[in-house]
Amino acid sequence: MKIHFFKYQGAGNDFILTDNRANTIDHHNPALISALCDRRFGIGGDGMMFLQNSDGYDFEMVYYNADGQPGSMCGNGGRCIVAFAKYLGVIDMETNFLAVDGPHYAKISDEGDWVSLQMTDVKEIIRDEDAYVLNTGSPHYVKLVEGLKEKNVYRDGHAIRNNDTYKAKGINVNFVEPAGEGYFVRTFERGVEDETYACGTGVTAVALAMAKHKLQAGHIVTPIKVLGGDLIIRFDYDGEKFTDIFLEGPAVKVFEGDIEV
Repeated sequence: MKIHFFKYQGAGNDFILTDNRANTIDHHNPALISALCDRRFGIGGDGMMFLQNSDGYDFEMVYYNADGQPGSMCGNGGRCIVAFAKYLGVIDMETNFLAVDGPHYAKISDEGDWVSLQMTDVKEIIRDEDAYVLNTGSPHYVKLVEGLKEKNVYRDGHAIRNNDTYKAKGINVNFVEPAGEGYFVRTFERGVEDETYACGTGVTAVALAMAKHKLQAGHIVTPIKVLGGDLIIRFDYDGEKFTDIFLEGPAVKVFEGDIEV
């Protein structure tokens, strides 16, 4: 079988996307998806997405991690699939689509390469010693550190993700350091089991955790720098609940092609 695919990236977080509105691809195949995401023997990507029809929505986002297993919400993936939907003519400038964690609203720039994605509201942030733990569509661990540029994120992130607390279900591990008016973030992602150039739900978690850490409230705009570029998080916080959370950043088509599987 031949699969026509598209490669997109959002701040260096890269994904394989396919138009599966005709349901021609049976994607319940972890070995196939893992092979396609392999950077040496496949196309390469942090994950793979299928754009499908869904009653009541413009489309459905079906996401798999690079290990071939179904993933929780992926923020940068969500932004990329919105850009992909515009490229396909499925949407124009705004959309309401369905993801694994429920409905999402998004809007896209006239140029089609900057996407603002609304994330789910967040009510609870707990502490794990000096770190914050929360769910922004995916579970995240957020820890303030010094010397982040030199930090061994793979070693330290892998250790936290696989400790007794988190090993069974896994967790994404974000290390954060203040930078200018915002933060510099590096993330070890479960499912990829490595550091990625960006993580959308991760930088969202960081922005919310840092607002709680600094006892901020009101309408907050947080610029985030990641290895793959720059992202912005906007949200409202009343001291108890985070609402109107938007993840904003680039979503760019890299190339398209066909592969025999």
